[in-house]
Amino acid sequence: MAKKKEAVDLAHYDVVLGPHITEKSTMLGEANAVVFRVAGHATKPAIKAAVEALFDVGVTGVNTIVQKGKTKRWKGKAYKRSDIKKAIVTLKAGDSIDVTTGI
Repeated sequence: MAKKKEAVDLAHYDVVLGPHITEKSTMLGEANAVVFRVAGHATKPAIKAAVEALFDVGVTGVNTIVQKGKTKRWKGKAYKRSDIKKAIVTLKAGDSIDVTTGI
């Protein structure tokens, strides 16, 4: 019998906003880790549950970082970019996520 895929809770899409693709995050792929942009209110257990449900993989660890927005100037007026929360998700051995495809 084929395994039935359960419906994914829509709240998981509010936690994981998308992949964060940079040169450094691509190098983390060698260590079986993936970097995601997440909501500012997201907790580590919520991020773990969302990644496991959305991508059907096992997660061994979650580290979070809040990257503060830079202060910039435009036409002499100062403004501040938004803060970004990132999560470095370490996957179980043998699991992988292809971030170039959609969810």
